[in-house]
Amino acid sequence: MSSERTVPGVSAAVPNVARMYDYYLGGKDNFEVDRHAAEKVLAIIPEVRGDARNSRAFLQRAVRHLRQSGVDQFLDIGSGLPTAGHVHEVIDGARIVYVDNDPVVLTHSRALLGHASGVTVQEGDLREPEKVMARAAEVLDFERPVALLVVSLMHFVTDEEDPAGIIRRYRDLLPTGGYLVLTHVAPDTMPQKADKVSSVYQNASSPFTPRRRDVFEGFLEGFELLEPGIVNTREWRPDATTDRSLVKGDYHLCAVGAKRP
Repeated sequence: MSSERTVPGVSAAVPNVARMYDYYLGGKDNFEVDRHAAEKVLAIIPEVRGDARNSRAFLQRAVRHLRQSGVDQFLDIGSGLPTAGHVHEVIDGARIVYVDNDPVVLTHSRALLGHASGVTVQEGDLREPEKVMARAAEVLDFERPVALLVVSLMHFVTDEEDPAGIIRRYRDLLPTGGYLVLTHVAPDTMPQKADKVSSVYQNASSPFTPRRRDVFEGFLEGFELLEPGIVNTREWRPDATTDRSLVKGDYHLCAVGAKRP
């Protein structure tokens, strides 16, 4: 945001996690305060920029696979700023609902996506599954499979907010035959660095809570995992465009799970 202008309810004084993520991805929808905080994170873990891009690339591969499998309804919660490679840009013939509670995201998404075919932007909070799903059902047909996308988001939910319980509630509300596409930052290979990164996000719009692999596995209880199961984002069905440069610091775990009868 070269003009550093804000919209109502948006602070340019507090680092915003969506704008920081946009910066990692090479976007321009961020303020100086976001860039400053993001650079602090990059000083601790330089691979974060590549990791963010790998996470976005995983999302693209996952939705392409599900679209090819016949799924034509996608619910993207915590969709973030509409940077390059958003879901509607990589699949055709689908209905997509983007959900976010961030005023920056909502303002930019509605401005840029308001006339996009098959795309709806809704306000909602991940922590309120019943409200999110009820509103999405006004647009999507819950008598048919829906792909629920929760990517690069759960590590901004605190332990006190019961992240596993949140995912269970979504699972129970998801139509049979639907899918969950899930990622999470895991500190298994970088526990000390993870603590330093968490301290940066303490001053941002949302705290950062990385969780170990066994916790991530628990989030997927009740889902039948598609091959190759739980892996790092660059390892989930890689294609010719997958970034293989991260020889260390595989920080984002991912999985795609199906809700079976």
